[in-house]
Amino acid sequence: MNKTAPPTLKGPGGLGWIAWLYLALAVAGGVLPWLANLDFIRAEGSAFDLGLFIRQANANPAARSLSSDLAIGATAVTIWMVRESRRLGMRGLGWVLLSCITIAFAFGAPLFLHLRERRLLELAHHTPEGPC
Repeated sequence: MNKTAPPTLKGPGGLGWIAWLYLALAVAGGVLPWLANLDFIRAEGSAFDLGLFIRQANANPAARSLSSDLAIGATAVTIWMVRESRRLGMRGLGWVLLSCITIAFAFGAPLFLHLRERRLLELAHHTPEGPC
């Protein structure tokens, strides 16, 4: 039985399809939460009231469930992103973490995964086992 590696789809820059999927998810993760944030601002006044936002995010059991789920999951993934970034010698972690706070975690996490895929490709091309 002769098994061969499945073909990988390459996009611009030689990145695999998964890196481009992560980038598309980052764009969606930046746009969709901010559309909701803009709706919140329009509904509640001319400024972003963080206290009211947090109160509404915990207003009922369903909202509390989603808020707790996001907070715990985002904390765990952020710890992993910091450790993985250091392990791989990645650049740009500060920008990713800042984007998690200022744009949305749904933007920053997929952006990190895109950058990680780029770094893994870079490392593969600079190792003795790599295609160089």
